[in-house]
Amino acid sequence: MTPPQQIAIAAPAIAAESVAERGAGATLATDVAQLVRPKIALMVLATVATGFWLTAGRPADVRPLLWLLVGTALVAASSSVANQILERGTDRLMPRTADRPLAAGRLTVAGGWALAAVLLVAGTAISVVAGGLPATAAALATWLLYVAAYTPLKRISPLNTAVGAVAGALPVAIGWLAADGPARLAAGDPRGAVGAAALGAVLYLWQFPHFMAIAWLYRRQYAAAGLQMLTVVDPSGLRAGGQSLAAALAMIPAALALAVPSAGIRLFLAAALAAIVYALAAVRFAIRRDDASARALLLTSLGTLLGLLTAAVVLGRPI
Repeated sequence: MTPPQQIAIAAPAIAAESVAERGAGATLATDVAQLVRPKIALMVLATVATGFWLTAGRPADVRPLLWLLVGTALVAASSSVANQILERGTDRLMPRTADRPLAAGRLTVAGGWALAAVLLVAGTAISVVAGGLPATAAALATWLLYVAAYTPLKRISPLNTAVGAVAGALPVAIGWLAADGPARLAAGDPRGAVGAAALGAVLYLWQFPHFMAIAWLYRRQYAAAGLQMLTVVDPSGLRAGGQSLAAALAMIPAALALAVPSAGIRLFLAAALAAIVYALAAVRFAIRRDDASARALLLTSLGTLLGLLTAAVVLGRPI
């Protein structure tokens, strides 16, 4: 069952609202999508599955992994709702977020917290049964970092991106732990740990150019909302461009390390190509610092991540 379906069942606070109370063009489906942000949830699930695959390959029984993904999706959806509760004030000040259900008043704060709690409890319970306590602990740590650290830090310091990047990379640990990565490492098999560590490093570094591109494109909105993004504290974009470039260059060896456990030349070449293309887009943004280069960097970031995860799964099965 997908996260939106779960929310439609578990969120009477949303379902009880009449269509007349919604904004123009707003529907329950669009509200659910805005609340859970399925694209972000899908990225989280892809990294969990890839972390599992790099550690253990395809399991004999795929059902526990599928249930773990369901539990993780619910926890991720809960963190998204909690984030929007805490940011409803600043969301109202930005056109790109002003129509979110909490910012627009279509969902009350009490209803939002109830929804976040239901999703978190359900996701935690499913994750414990399907993936075990260590994997669930990693999922809860991701929730805490995103909601309790990254979200409030956005109003305080541009370091929020570095903290948020940790939360974005942690789902790899969920897959590694669910695949008995620590036990495999203790038994003398380091391949899963190397693959998961490389993937975690890739995901951490990948987020800096990705989010700097977004921060540049919406820098005026972030400034109006009082959010301390790097493009707000340094409107020239020099620091954002430099950070993007440094992270993209550092991502090249991390991406190459993905090929170590499988010793596959095809994965090595695919990872090298994806990482180098990403670095070139970051170079262009660092030099030009305009909307066109930021938009190109953003699109390249999505293609790079998709390419790396696909290559890791297709070409990086442990030997």
